[in-house]
Amino acid sequence: MATATAGTVFRQYWDLTKPRVVALIVFTAAIGMFLAVPGLPPLRESVMGFLGIWLAASSAAAINQILDARIDAKMARTSWRPIVSGRVTARQAVLFALALAALSMLVLLVFTNVLAALLTFASLIGYAIVYTVYLKRATPQNIVIGGIAGAAPPALGWVAVTGTLDPHALLLVLIIFVWTPPHFWALAIFRRQDYARAMVPMLPVTHGVEYTRWQILFYTVLLVVVSVLPWVTGMSGLFYLGGALVLGLVFLAHAWKLMDPPDELYAMKVFNYSIVYLMALFAFLLVDHWLLPVLQPGAMAVMEFAPA
Repeated sequence: MATATAGTVFRQYWDLTKPRVVALIVFTAAIGMFLAVPGLPPLRESVMGFLGIWLAASSAAAINQILDARIDAKMARTSWRPIVSGRVTARQAVLFALALAALSMLVLLVFTNVLAALLTFASLIGYAIVYTVYLKRATPQNIVIGGIAGAAPPALGWVAVTGTLDPHALLLVLIIFVWTPPHFWALAIFRRQDYARAMVPMLPVTHGVEYTRWQILFYTVLLVVVSVLPWVTGMSGLFYLGGALVLGLVFLAHAWKLMDPPDELYAMKVFNYSIVYLMALFAFLLVDHWLLPVLQPGAMAVMEFAPA
């Protein structure tokens, strides 16, 4: 019984951190770490940086649920969440979120560097407070403006292992920033009645579905262009370029088909593909940057750890 109870409590707090969303965040942060240096990133900074960013993202997710409990209760997609369902009280959630945030800052300050801690904290505040409290309720461009906080993880990972904010790290941020609108608006189209009921001014609610479809198509075209920039700037090679173009053309095909979809569920197909797209795109970056040189003739047989 005690084990079952402990497992139940763990699950409640685990759900409070939005684990699937956070998993994508820390994945891009980890890729940023590997892209920041030749070979392997320094072990201590990468492991502890990953932990610190994960704790901060989890804290931001919990704060988001605390502040959005009223909205979540009105939406089918979120009505099961721990605070709404009463499995976790608001007070418990606040203490949990603050503990995660404090631990995150401690880990980053002690084991990485001050810049990584400051940027991670700014990202936490940007999503948990600026986006959730103000932007989400103020403008249909909420996800565009607030997207900068959600796009930061690759740069956070980069800074955690190098202590500097490189232009290539900002290029990774730009890719996620441009990716966010077509990703989220596809979901918003499918869930537009939920957002209308909760009085959240998402683009399909304020401007209609057809206008939102055009915006998704526009941002997808822009995303394909932006995704080529790592090759243009010399950050990546032809392997990445080929992968990015294939992934982008498939995304464009989905966005074009969404203009006259076969059914209402097609928006979710676009949403689901957008997740696969981002993970695959960053995986191509990693393969191009690190794994392919290992397999090429004349490459070092063993990759050394980069100096701390």
